Amino acid sequence: MLRWILIFLVIALIAAVLGFGGIAAGAASIAQIIFYIFLILLVISLIMHLVKKP
Repeated sequence: MLRWILIFLVIALIAAVLGFGGIAAGAASIAQIIFYIFLILLVISLIMHLVKKP
């Protein structure tokens, strides 16, 4: 999932350099959503690891 964040970040940066505002905003928002999903899954997995550990 981190790979997708980096892909959309690169697409957003390239689009921003080329001046395509709509494409850059769309790719940046997708990257932001995927980043937050990844962050939530990380927190959940850490909590599950701590609860599972005796």
